[in-house]
Amino acid sequence: MVPVQYKPASESPDNECPLVLTTGRVAIHHNAGSMTRRSPSPAEREPDLFIEINPIDTGTLGIKNGEMVEVSSARGETTALARVTDRVKRGVVFMPFHFQGTNVVTTDARDAEARIPEFKVAACKVSRRE
Repeated sequence: MVPVQYKPASESPDNECPLVLTTGRVAIHHNAGSMTRRSPSPAEREPDLFIEINPIDTGTLGIKNGEMVEVSSARGETTALARVTDRVKRGVVFMPFHFQGTNVVTTDARDAEARIPEFKVAACKVSRRE
């Protein structure tokens, strides 16, 4: 068996997109959420797209918990509810992939061997929605 070598993500933060966006699951929804977002109990408990962002980053950006924000990358932008939390490290934002809008900002880079999209990490910018 040949060991798999580490490969860095296709994008890194820069001046234009200084944050690392990572996507993942929330416990209440499954996969794309096509069924759980239509079911009353899960939809009430987790109804909308959100990001989790570190308090240090929100202070720099002037974002408050519960505000709507714009999340943008080189590919597009989406709107999400800001959840200020120390669950994510400074410089990182988390967004669940169960909602429409998440993959608008993720990268379309593909792994050369597995040929799967690199949806888990992308460079992004978060700003207050005016």
